[in-house]
Amino acid sequence: MRLSGFLLALQALLVHSAALRRDSLTTAAREKCQTTLQCPPGTIVVSSTAHPLSNFTTLQSAINALPSDNSSQTILILSGSYHEQVNITRAGPITLLGEQPDAAALTDPARNTVNLTWAAANSDSTGAIDNVYFSVMIVAPTLDASLTGSGTTGYPVPADTPFGNTDFRVYNIDFRNTYTEYSDGPAHAISFSRSNGGFYYCGFYSYQDTIYIGKLGSAYMHSSILAGQTDFLYGFGTLYVQSSQILLRSCGGGITAWKGTNTTFVNNYGVYIHDSTVRAANTSIAADIEGACALGRPWNSLHRSIFANTYEDGSIEPSGYINWEDRWTANQTLMAEYKASGPGFNLTGREDSEVSVLLNTKGYERYSSPERVFQGNVGWIDWEIADS
Repeated sequence: MRLSGFLLALQALLVHSAALRRDSLTTAAREKCQTTLQCPPGTIVVSSTAHPLSNFTTLQSAINALPSDNSSQTILILSGSYHEQVNITRAGPITLLGEQPDAAALTDPARNTVNLTWAAANSDSTGAIDNVYFSVMIVAPTLDASLTGSGTTGYPVPADTPFGNTDFRVYNIDFRNTYTEYSDGPAHAISFSRSNGGFYYCGFYSYQDTIYIGKLGSAYMHSSILAGQTDFLYGFGTLYVQSSQILLRSCGGGITAWKGTNTTFVNNYGVYIHDSTVRAANTSIAADIEGACALGRPWNSLHRSIFANTYEDGSIEPSGYINWEDRWTANQTLMAEYKASGPGFNLTGREDSEVSVLLNTKGYERYSSPERVFQGNVGWIDWEIADS
């Protein structure tokens, strides 16, 4: 083994161990809490209806009650729909749990019983109103840190802006922006900036700009459902999607529309979809969008996205990716696939495309694991799930 490979493996072992030592729930305790409501002391309970265990009726009120320190805090949300816009600025570790009916439901995001909903979209085309105001949940240390901004470079976040949540974890919760059932302006299910967060067995539903990962945001999504129509995975930060379902509710723009940006450190910003499926959201829409949906388009020339070991149904257009107002730049923009399969993968179409890239093993290696993508900063990932 090369020295660099050995050091990376050693670093991974250390961060995995650090993650297991986190002052938080064990997997067994978490699952017991979610299915039987028998939770560790100190767990805060939220219920939208009267319940003898509940401390709060809204998630935001529970968040507001958390201490402003570095202690690990856990909130259990009981089954139901919560129509509220949630804003989280706390830096200390937070775990959000959604109640589930049984053990089998814990690994099936289609059976989630907790829904956080908000209904809003940005219809302003001048750039005067920021997209963040139309999010179901915002995780960022300050308002400045959360702002999307306009144009290809976005909002210039002040250099002295602090980092936000260092270890944010969510299990079995759906985030639904219910503004309308088609693309009608940016409508975030989640906005996540300048923070580290893992989302497990969650659902993210909207039509346009469903998931926004802002500057210096690092997000890991495992066994989740990501649904949208237009540019519904976008941002400046880093998103690693593992073993999940990408659902096309229609076609518009692309699935991915990243706005890469240089930062003060070397990073692998971009969106990486691994061992997942890309398909029409239902059989009725499948016929309407056959061969019409793009894997992505470059919001600026630093766009980076990769679909790796991923199954693509017939919804994907032959070229895979598309250009956007000539923002694609050779040797700078990376819109790629690695060992993609399924009826949506058209080898001839990809080879004829001017913007799509087919990576070989050497080209893919840099992006082949969370440790590589997040540059070793992975102690906030739940490795009992990630390694399963």
